[in-house]
Amino acid sequence: MIPVPLRRAGVVVTAALAALLTLAAPAAAHGADAPDGTDYRAEVTALAPARPGLTVRVVEAGARLELINRTGRDVEVLGYSGEPYLRVGPSGGYENSRSPATYLNQTLAGDTNLSPDADPAATPVWHRITEGQSVRWHDQRARWLESSPPAQVSVDPGRPQRIRDWVVPLRTGGETVEVRGTLDWVPPPDAYPWWVAAALGFLAVAAAGLAPAGTTAGVRALRGVGALLALGGLATAAFTIGRELDAGADGAGGVLLGLINGQVWMLLTGFGAIAAGGYALARREAADFALALAGACLAIFAGFANVAVLSRSVVPLIWPATAARVLVTIILATGAGALGAGILRLHAASRAGTRPPLDSPATPTSH
Repeated sequence: MIPVPLRRAGVVVTAALAALLTLAAPAAAHGADAPDGTDYRAEVTALAPARPGLTVRVVEAGARLELINRTGRDVEVLGYSGEPYLRVGPSGGYENSRSPATYLNQTLAGDTNLSPDADPAATPVWHRITEGQSVRWHDQRARWLESSPPAQVSVDPGRPQRIRDWVVPLRTGGETVEVRGTLDWVPPPDAYPWWVAAALGFLAVAAAGLAPAGTTAGVRALRGVGALLALGGLATAAFTIGRELDAGADGAGGVLLGLINGQVWMLLTGFGAIAAGGYALARREAADFALALAGACLAIFAGFANVAVLSRSVVPLIWPATAARVLVTIILATGAGALGAGILRLHAASRAGTRPPLDSPATPTSH
């Protein structure tokens, strides 16, 4: 017979997981236009002619271009038919609702239906999209849109190759400025070693749940799992911040705003894992439930949600791709491992019919 506290905690764990899965679905859909990884590297090579105060770069693993204008005058990004598409200057950033690019660039795939009002020859109708001096947008000229690789890549996918050179025209003060760049194929890495490392880490962490609760070994195992789960939470926070920096966030305020708007679930998952790890380190009552719940959330929302970085050569982080793979491997191993350890300890407690309240070694009583 499972004790009442265990049954109640099990209901809480199940309800919390269901709520998180339900609430996280819209967040995942919202961020679906930023790829978790790709094998195509887009780079800006020049601004011709150069303009002091005007910079353009690739962000989000090539998903978008970012233009920052500190020249003190308006700069227009021209669309696919040479029409005014975006405008950014001292008064903020604007989008031309008559430009076909406004609709084609709404999604990464560029498959949005055009509005009946779209007409590249029509007089621009500008709508403000930002009060700042920077704009970010999908641009088909800087990306490979097909689902299958180019013919030359199919012949020799193991070799880095130049796909094409690209140009995005700008206009400022009646003059044309070209953003010049390249698009390259970068062979993907072998994901197998990373999966092996994650699996071995999972087994090692989960095995700590076999140590008998209420013994010195059990206390040490609980603390060890708690420390590793906190490490996984820190890795999640680092991954989330690195991704936001790659998306073009500027300064601490910009990073914080971006995290709240687009990465809040990842960040909360990381903080939850850190809190649960501290809960276990303090040997608090119901620490096993905290390990299982936080470990499950960490593995699902931070680990498996980002496994694409293990098999893609270009990742949406400001740091090298290898660093991103290390972080995801740590997240997977510690999250799944904490879940396994928590389940094993809960199972052992349910079979014993009792659960040590603070999971401390039993001490002999004096008579």
